[in-house]
Amino acid sequence: MTLFRPCIDLHQGQVKQIVGGSLDDHGADTNYVSPHDAAYYAELYQQHQLPGGHMIALGPGNEEQVLQALAIWPQGMQFGGGVNEDNAAGYLEAGASHVIVTSCLFESGQFSWEKLRRMKREVGAERLVLDLSCRRSEGGWKIATNRWQTVTETLINSETLKELSAHCAEFLVHAADVEGLQAGIDDDLVMLLGEACSIPVTYAGGARSVADLQRVDALSNGLVDLTIGSALDIFGGSGITLAECVDWNKKPQS
Repeated sequence: MTLFRPCIDLHQGQVKQIVGGSLDDHGADTNYVSPHDAAYYAELYQQHQLPGGHMIALGPGNEEQVLQALAIWPQGMQFGGGVNEDNAAGYLEAGASHVIVTSCLFESGQFSWEKLRRMKREVGAERLVLDLSCRRSEGGWKIATNRWQTVTETLINSETLKELSAHCAEFLVHAADVEGLQAGIDDDLVMLLGEACSIPVTYAGGARSVADLQRVDALSNGLVDLTIGSALDIFGGSGITLAECVDWNKKPQS
């Protein structure tokens, strides 16, 4: 069964919900800036027993927030954003259950198997999440790195997913083109993930209601989990409440 997975997005030292496609070096179109810090949300997710969520640092200026939140709920959340082979072990020691990586696996826009091997040696595949966040192109979905600014030539397809699944514990896939728009999920991408992924995978982008949890569950045969951000009441949204998400996760496994 599809599960709700929580998130914490940090930008310029604050918890925010942004429009993914707008993020660049100058800022981003922002749906919500929280009055609460990351530790508040980590504690909230712990209280409701919502493990397996992700905290993402979008650019610099977030380190203090990250470390405080990881300390609140050790092993409760995954962390990504600027993670590389030099600092990955430090985030695990600080309390992350897994580290999430994308950009550090690319060199001049090309995926580097050697970089992936080095990361695996550093933290182990069992604590590694590959962020395959992507943008849609004429040829399909292509992995986007560097806060989704740089679109690489690496396609998200069955072959890529099957090949990479042997080297990590999970996938995290933001559909950057619909991230933060609350205009609906990317059905085709969810179906592809459900068909091709043999390891846990979380999809994020466009979700806005309980109906989207139901839709992802149906499209993926219950094999893809869903993150909901801007539509969630704890992030200023009106489409769905955290209580509804908690109740959904408590449903009997189908």
